[in-house]
Amino acid sequence: MVRIIMHGCNGKMGQVITRLAAEDEECQIVAGIDTYQGIENTYPVFDSLEECTVEGDVVIDFSNAGAVDGLLKCCRSRKLPVVLCTTGLSEEQLQRVEEASRETAVLKSANMSLGINLLMRLLQDAAKVLAPAGYDIEIVEKHHNKKVDAPSGTALALADAINETQKPKYVYCFDRSQERRPREKMEIGISAVRGGTIVGEHEVLFAGEDEVIEFKHTAYSKAVFGKGALEAAKFLAGKPAGRYDMSDVISFS
Repeated sequence: MVRIIMHGCNGKMGQVITRLAAEDEECQIVAGIDTYQGIENTYPVFDSLEECTVEGDVVIDFSNAGAVDGLLKCCRSRKLPVVLCTTGLSEEQLQRVEEASRETAVLKSANMSLGINLLMRLLQDAAKVLAPAGYDIEIVEKHHNKKVDAPSGTALALADAINETQKPKYVYCFDRSQERRPREKMEIGISAVRGGTIVGEHEVLFAGEDEVIEFKHTAYSKAVFGKGALEAAKFLAGKPAGRYDMSDVISFS
């Protein structure tokens, strides 16, 4: 049984993971960390990880960027593995993530969904065959109307996964409206759609002569990210210090 400390337990994702963990026989949330105490949980909740007196095997973090520095400092001192899901970290904080990984296990990915990370693997295999054959590559991502960044970090991660297999590298095209020209062969077009309550949809197209191959992932709720975080926590518990991501969690063996 993997003992999890939920950092940001009373936030939306913290509560999603609390529900999912209660249904998982392989793990248990033994403590939570949150400055907001207005929700009753089945485990004790502390204001900070430093104040937590409950022993755990791994931390799952879904909090905010302002809380990450203290989290990393405490995880380093306790040699406590951490699944870092908080986004919007500064360059300085990303550097601290790398520094922390030298002393404890740290897992961080652009997207925690198992499906998205499997899709990245599949796209790499597809790109090795289709890109040399001259297929054009386009990515379309869709999110709710409250999302402020575009393109999404996941869309960029999908493009990066494709590009890892290519020499020379593709360039990314984000907006064709500013320049009237034919499409370049060595570019990946990335388009963003914002509307309604779309949780997240990513479509990758390989368009060739008289055929199109499409890869698509649709998230219907945030639970897919919570499920991925739990699988990551079970994977990370007991691992040696180092930097991990979701590709390490997914096994084809």
